Amino acid sequence: MRVLLLYPGFPDTFWSFKHALHFIRKQATFPPLGLLTIAALLPSHWELRLVDLNVERLRDQDLQWADMAMVSAMVAQRDSATEVIARCSQAGLTIVAGGPLFFGEHQDFAQVDHFVLDEGEITLPLFLRDWAAGKPQRLYRTAEYADLTTTPPPRWDLVDFKHYSDMCIQFSRGCPFDCEFCSITAMFGRRPRVKTTAQVLSELDGLYERGWRGGVFFVDDNFIGNKRVLKDEVLPALIKWRQGKRGFGFHTEVSVNLADDSDLLRLMVAAGFQKVFVGIETPDNLSLAECNKRQNEGRDLIATVRTMQQAGLEVQGGFIVGFDADTPSIFERQIEFIQQSGIVAAMVGLLQAPHGTRLYKRMEQEGRLLEQFSGNNTDNTMNFEPKMDLKTLHDGYQRILTTIYSPSVYYRRVKTFLADYHPPTSVRRVLGREYIAAFFRSIIELGIKGKERYEYWKLVLWAAFRRPAVFSQAVTLAIYGFHFRRICELDVAQPDSA
Repeated sequence: MRVLLLYPGFPDTFWSFKHALHFIRKQATFPPLGLLTIAALLPSHWELRLVDLNVERLRDQDLQWADMAMVSAMVAQRDSATEVIARCSQAGLTIVAGGPLFFGEHQDFAQVDHFVLDEGEITLPLFLRDWAAGKPQRLYRTAEYADLTTTPPPRWDLVDFKHYSDMCIQFSRGCPFDCEFCSITAMFGRRPRVKTTAQVLSELDGLYERGWRGGVFFVDDNFIGNKRVLKDEVLPALIKWRQGKRGFGFHTEVSVNLADDSDLLRLMVAAGFQKVFVGIETPDNLSLAECNKRQNEGRDLIATVRTMQQAGLEVQGGFIVGFDADTPSIFERQIEFIQQSGIVAAMVGLLQAPHGTRLYKRMEQEGRLLEQFSGNNTDNTMNFEPKMDLKTLHDGYQRILTTIYSPSVYYRRVKTFLADYHPPTSVRRVLGREYIAAFFRSIIELGIKGKERYEYWKLVLWAAFRRPAVFSQAVTLAIYGFHFRRICELDVAQPDSA
C-alpha cells in the first residue's frame, strides 16, 4: 500500500502564529503529531508520505502515487479538510479519516470511505485487520481508552524539520477536571493515562538524534493531571536527560493548581519548562461555578499567575466571555485582569459549545444551539444563543481585543511581565542565524515601519540596558504582538454567527 498522510491547512488563528513565523522563516508551529503516531501503527511494509498542507501543497503527483489517503483534522481545519477529501475522491483514492473534526461530524463527509475514530491505538488495528481480510467497515469507534504504554514513538523520519518552529510530543491524555465547555473529557476521559518515563525519553532522543535543538511542546490536555508520576519519575529523569544538552525548552498546558505545589513548580522549571498555557477563563466566580471550573473558584487568580511567573514560567492564558452569568461589567474586568496579571499571550474568545460536551447537551436541551462549532476560539462566533444581548456581547468582546492588543496596552503588559521575571537557567538557549535575522527584521517591521515603533523601541532599549537577561524574550514578545494585532483585526471584522 502507498498511503498519503494528509493534514489539512489551518485558517489564520491566534495560535497559528502565522504573522510571527515569517520573522524566522518558518511555515508552521508544529508537525501533525497524531498522524505521525498513526504512521507508526501502520504495517511496516506500507509506503508512507506525509503532506502537511500548512507547509506545502498537495500535488497531483502525490495523488497519482497513492492508493489510500489518511486524513486527520481538528474542527478548525474543516474547510481545508473538505477540499482535500474532494480531491482524494476525485483521484479515486480510498479515504480514511480520523481526529476531532470527524469525532462529531463524520456523518457530514459522504466521500470518506472509512472513519477510524476515538483513540487510534484501539480502532486502527481493528480497521487494519478488516482491511487485510477484505471486509473493512465504514465506522470504527470504541468506548475504551488506550493504554499509552503501548503507543509507539512518532515517525519523525517523515517530517522535514526545517518547516517548523517547534516539535511536539505527548506524555498523557485525559484531565481530572470536568469543565462544562471542554471536549477533552468527552474524548479522553477524566483519568489521566500516561506513557512511561522511558517512552518520553526515547521520543526526545529521537528528536535530538535527528538534530532538533528547538522548543518542544508537550501536547497533554493537562500535563499535571498525574502529579505523582511527574514528581517521582518523569521530571527527575528530564532534569538528568537535559544535562550537557542545548536547546529543548519545553512548554505545555496545565491547570491553575500547579501554583499550589511549590515542589512541582520547581521540578518543572529545573526540567526545562519555560511556558505554560492555563485556562483562566474569567475572574467572575459565578461564571466559573456555571462552567464547573472548580479548580479556579474562590482563589486569587492574579496571585496564582504571579506565583508561576516568579518561579520562572511564562504564563499564557485562555479567557472566555459569553457565560450565562456574565453581565456587561465582565468586559472591563477581563481587560483589568489581563493587564494586572501580565499574561502577554491572552487568548480571549466567545464561549463555544463543542460537540460531545456537557455544554453542548445543555444548549441542545434548552433549544439554544445554532450552527456548527467553528473550532476557532477567537473568530468572534458562537454556536448557541447567549443570554446577554448579542450586540452588547459582540461590542464588549471587540473592546477587549482592541484594547489589550493596542500597542501601548500590549507593550505595557509585556513590561509588567518581564519586570519581575527571571528566566530559568536550566535551558541553554540556541540562538541560530534565523533568530538573529528575526531581530533585524523586527527592527524594520516594528521599529521602523510599524505603528508601534515608539513602544517597540522603549521596550527593546529598556530590556537591553535594564534587563539584558530577558532581551531575547522582549524581542520575541514584540513579534508575537505583531501577530496578535493582525489576528484581532480579522476577528473584530467577523460577523457573529448568532
